[in-house]
Amino acid sequence: MSYHKELAAAKKAASLAARLCQQCGKVQKVLLQSDVQSKSDKSPVTVADYGSQAVVSFILQRELPSESFSLVAEEDSGDLRKDSGRETLARITELVNDTLTSDGRCSISQVSKEDVLTAIDSGKSEGGSNGRHWVLDPIDGTKGFLRGDQYATALALLDEGKVVLGVLACPNLPLASIGGQDQHSSHNQVGCLFSAKIGEGTYMQPLDGSSPIKVHVSAIENPEEASFFESFEAAHSMHDLSSSIAKKLGVKAPPVRIDSQAKYGALSRGDGAIYLRFPHKGYREKIWDHAAGCIVVTEAGGEVSDAAGNPLDFAKGRYLDLETGIIVTNKKLMPSLLKAVQECLDEKPSSL
Repeated sequence: MSYHKELAAAKKAASLAARLCQQCGKVQKVLLQSDVQSKSDKSPVTVADYGSQAVVSFILQRELPSESFSLVAEEDSGDLRKDSGRETLARITELVNDTLTSDGRCSISQVSKEDVLTAIDSGKSEGGSNGRHWVLDPIDGTKGFLRGDQYATALALLDEGKVVLGVLACPNLPLASIGGQDQHSSHNQVGCLFSAKIGEGTYMQPLDGSSPIKVHVSAIENPEEASFFESFEAAHSMHDLSSSIAKKLGVKAPPVRIDSQAKYGALSRGDGAIYLRFPHKGYREKIWDHAAGCIVVTEAGGEVSDAAGNPLDFAKGRYLDLETGIIVTNKKLMPSLLKAVQECLDEKPSSL
């Protein structure tokens, strides 16, 4: 199966969602004061988070009307349905309508507040190994978004439990390499759209819609020459463990710390050679945090596995059942990286 129309719909949905997020970013001070709510897991939720999810839901259902629609996504409308959420819902609805009407090719008429709530709640699917399920993180890297740093709208399609396509819209990621340099370089045009379809490679293009180019992971074979990515937030990954692994490999370059699945996109085009993620004990990885990024890297020639070398299994519902952590690199470095990971884990068993 080609998944051609599905990929086209995904690219359109993610690009429009990113446009909404960029609009929110222009009023950052207002966002920080009034449009940030608190979720049960204590990470911030913004108007852009909800609006992005609604836009993706609307676009996918409009572009693929003949298909049954299942969306596994991060947000639900519970807080927005409360009296305290009325003002926020009104702002979300305004932003969604502005975004949909800004696209001349979009035939969706004005949507109501109830339409927006329904669209957000379309993301309640549990996923699984049967049928097709879209997987969405409307803003992956919310804290990065709030700081004006890296974030991504991450959208993937599961078919019978396997990721068959993925799209990463990264509004703040420079088109030029960020490997070992300032990710905010004023000399770089920013805004990248990565897309991958099973068996057909990974492509990158500017978010403005210019022609895509095929990308490939780094070909570095010597770990000493490799650079690695890790999460910006120390709460998201154990930096000390990553540092021990890098030292054991002989990596000389300091880590590049950025938020979100933008790391997967950067790795897919060779900005760095390794991505390490080791969450603290008790944390459960969600499929929307890795599905799109995983296929973007693997279709670019890379490998993604847990700390034991097992491929990630997206067929078990909303969560990934993992062996300790996630490691990403090229095929030549993976054996030595796995060896270093296992040795470091054996030395620090109590930390996980």
